[in-house]
Amino acid sequence: MSENAKPPAAPMRARAEIDLAALRANVRTLRAKAPGAAFMAVVKADGYGHGAAACARAAVEAGATWVGTATPEEALALRADGGLPADVRIMCWLWTPGGPWREAVEADLDVSVSGLWALREAVEGARAAGRAARVQLKADTGLGRGGCQPADWAELVAQALLAEGEGTVRITGLWSHFACADEPGHPSVAAQLGRFREMVAQAERQGVRPEVRHIANSPATLTLPESHFDLVRPGVAMYGVSPSPELGSSADFGLRPVMTLAASLALVKHVPGGHGVSYGHHYVTPGETTLGLIPLGYADGVPRHASGTGPVLVGGKWRTAAGRIAMDQFVVDLGGDEPEPGAEAILFGPGDHGEPTAEDWAQAAGTIGYEIVTRIGVRVPRVYMNASTGNASM
Repeated sequence: MSENAKPPAAPMRARAEIDLAALRANVRTLRAKAPGAAFMAVVKADGYGHGAAACARAAVEAGATWVGTATPEEALALRADGGLPADVRIMCWLWTPGGPWREAVEADLDVSVSGLWALREAVEGARAAGRAARVQLKADTGLGRGGCQPADWAELVAQALLAEGEGTVRITGLWSHFACADEPGHPSVAAQLGRFREMVAQAERQGVRPEVRHIANSPATLTLPESHFDLVRPGVAMYGVSPSPELGSSADFGLRPVMTLAASLALVKHVPGGHGVSYGHHYVTPGETTLGLIPLGYADGVPRHASGTGPVLVGGKWRTAAGRIAMDQFVVDLGGDEPEPGAEAILFGPGDHGEPTAEDWAQAAGTIGYEIVTRIGVRVPRVYMNASTGNASM
């Protein structure tokens, strides 16, 4: 197939097309927003549902030098089977006691430490591996999730420096995470930024010499240049989903949605007026019409909360989920139109052809675009378009 090949002519039940050219373009756009900082491509949760390995490789091709995951298992899989160059740094931050510290050290991962228990386990892993652990100390500057509280920061830094002195740890970074960066002007943003500067300065006075200091997520990368420091960590923006729809759409930020979710109509049939549709008969046909069966449901990640509101493009027209979205399927009222079974139904995409976007589904379900793309399940094959190898692949 050529680089711009379409999926196979024989329709699948459903597919998620992943446009890697769009992802690379988004990475370049985001890098231009922070030209003085290194770029970490965040591919946690299987690349926000897009496929971690393929998206990580595409991001590296576009200039990313770091890759970020939540769990160590995600990071270890990328190091082992992701096809990334050996010099690409991989960081993971969501640890629990008893985690695979030794394996992480042996795989040259950068591991996040928020408290003394984690530092102790990182040191034990380093001793077992016979090499220093790359450790990044996380500061809780106000988000209230992971990270070390300011009152405990000096002790954590001191203990990490002792471990560095004995050769079991190398402190590679100091970092934190915003609570409200998607709301520019929110008072917590300036407060967190100031606290981060203070905690970094304190660590450096104690003797830490980090390679990178970082706090900027997607919205901060786009709107808060003073937060860029040495490295930025875009996540959802890399996939072309706006991190702050109130401030602008993907297009407003110069980003293009990467995923298109489509299905083949499983059935088209005539029904009379007054016919109930799906569980609970929350939709009843207002008159004689045609119904189309979409073979996707909440087991595939289509949100049940969008029952009655979720938009779908069929035959060039927007349709709406008629009645309840079920586990494997839902129905749209075609209003008398008669597309053939197998005709394409597009749930969301970039919007180029009038199709809904992930943000439209987010509004329909009362959630955020992050959740819409991330929740698309493993029953939906990913078809990679514009891969660097020049092929569409699955």
